[in-house]
Amino acid sequence: MTDLITALGLLLFLEGLLVAMFPSRIKNMLKSIEKIPNNKLRISGTFFLIMGFLIVWYIRN
Repeated sequence: MTDLITALGLLLFLEGLLVAMFPSRIKNMLKSIEKIPNNKLRISGTFFLIMGFLIVWYIRN
């Protein structure tokens, strides 16, 4: 359970760091995401989900 809380804290830290360092770029990225079709977003989200799972699985085993 502490690993999960640590991972969530690290995720929030990294996202906050990116927004704090590049606020205008984040705004531009969010605007461009609206133009991408839902299917492509779903495929890329699934890809990153699987990659993240494999990384965690590899490190934990």
